[in-house]
Amino acid sequence: MSDLCHETAAWRTLERHYREEMADFDIAESFAVDPGRLDALSQQAPHLFADLSKNSITPRTEELLAALAQECDVTGRRDKMFAGEPINTSEKRAVMHWLLRMPRDGGLLREHAVFTAMTPTVRAALDAVHSTLDTMLELAEQVRARPEITDIVNIGIGGSHLGPEVVVNALADWCTPDKCFHFVSNVDGHELGHVLSRVRPESTLFLVASKSFTTAETMLNAHSARSWFLEQGGSLDKGAECTIADHFVALTTNVEAAAAFGVERTLDFWDWVGGRYSLWSAIGLPIAIAVGAQHFRTLLAGAHAMDAHFVTAPMERNLPVRLGLLDIWYRNFHGYGSRCIAPYSHGLRRLTAYLQQLEMESNGKQVDSNGRPLTSATSAVVWGEPGTNGQHAFFQMLHQGRDVIPVEFIAMRNGSKYLGGHQHSLLINAVAQAQALMTGRRDECSEKFCPGNRPSTFLLLKQLDPASLGALIALYEHRVFVTGAVWGINSFDQWGVELGKHLARDLAERQASGDWKDVDASTAGLMRRLIAADLP
Repeated sequence: MSDLCHETAAWRTLERHYREEMADFDIAESFAVDPGRLDALSQQAPHLFADLSKNSITPRTEELLAALAQECDVTGRRDKMFAGEPINTSEKRAVMHWLLRMPRDGGLLREHAVFTAMTPTVRAALDAVHSTLDTMLELAEQVRARPEITDIVNIGIGGSHLGPEVVVNALADWCTPDKCFHFVSNVDGHELGHVLSRVRPESTLFLVASKSFTTAETMLNAHSARSWFLEQGGSLDKGAECTIADHFVALTTNVEAAAAFGVERTLDFWDWVGGRYSLWSAIGLPIAIAVGAQHFRTLLAGAHAMDAHFVTAPMERNLPVRLGLLDIWYRNFHGYGSRCIAPYSHGLRRLTAYLQQLEMESNGKQVDSNGRPLTSATSAVVWGEPGTNGQHAFFQMLHQGRDVIPVEFIAMRNGSKYLGGHQHSLLINAVAQAQALMTGRRDECSEKFCPGNRPSTFLLLKQLDPASLGALIALYEHRVFVTGAVWGINSFDQWGVELGKHLARDLAERQASGDWKDVDASTAGLMRRLIAADLP
């Protein structure tokens, strides 16, 4: 069994490097000392440019972090994932979301061992992926061609909600103007109720996204939508004009449960598709309806390009590796507990919520994949809002607060096709904020003083199009994989989430029976207050 990450020689070397060389490192001054700093700490990757030069690192730091990655066998773990091995050890499943965007002929990896040495099982899975993809895109085009369908309501939660919502929002310029898209996830009835108040049964298509077709929140919302549909004149009768069979589609592996619900059209996916990695699968149907088959394939192609980069690029020029190791550097050696995401794009307004699930659900753990306790910190808190809104909210704390919080700027060189003149001002604001975090205002001993030396990363896309968005999301997926691999975490299960679900079911059963034996006093008291009508 391998050493825990904090027991390795590379970890101890990094601790010494931080203590002796980097604890008092000045980012702004480093540019004067090293004229080649920008070139050394920036790079072009598929569909985006990354500037890491405003971070508290040197090329030497990256060398030592790469040594840590090597000692923790990051590339070996990566290769096992791309070989289809069951790296989700607790659930004994492969992790193959990358297969969902691989072309039939291997695409950019057609001559690489990832494709040429593909096992019969993985090759069969690739064939199944493309069969389902073709079916999904055919269905999407059929829906797009139906002018009577004006509203698409996606009912899901977690990855089956956040992923499609992020992409549809981001690709608004590519979406059909003939249909409105609604995303329902919260079990709070206000969300679904507000959507239903704005749609009509005869012009609405409901997409129920649940792998098992038993997810509690999703199925409660789905059954409420079904009841509303029938109350508003819809029918279970196949011969009727407005039927559940025609207005509901299930994205699930449980065809029998979907049929019992009244759904005839289902799209399948596989147990190796984790929820937070599922937007590339049948869960992406709302995306395909919104942007069309060709743009959906372009989204997949952008992600595949980043997959190929992750597999083939040397570690020192491998952007997911560099960013993942930077996260390790800040979390474990600087002790920074959070990271701010600042997308300077209205289209990416839900990206932070998506990344919160991707990173914090994957790596928010305190034991490694063998159950051994970790003494090193793991997932940082990911948070943020789009710029320029964030500048007038929390950026004050980023500039003058006591806590140092690394910031990640995401910007597009080209902006909206409707109001392109705004983009210049937006970009200037993003660049200025990164500069201000680094340089600060050090010439005044007053309330205006800003210490500066606050690190940031800048990701620049040419424009927010399907290929660039696919590459960006895949970049974050692989980055999370890298940090999890260093920590030795299984990034593909979520037992903390399962605990909450289990306790919710238990409380519902206790409420029905009235048995509160062995339940803590606070929980029992709250439940009694919830069900007692005579309490204030």
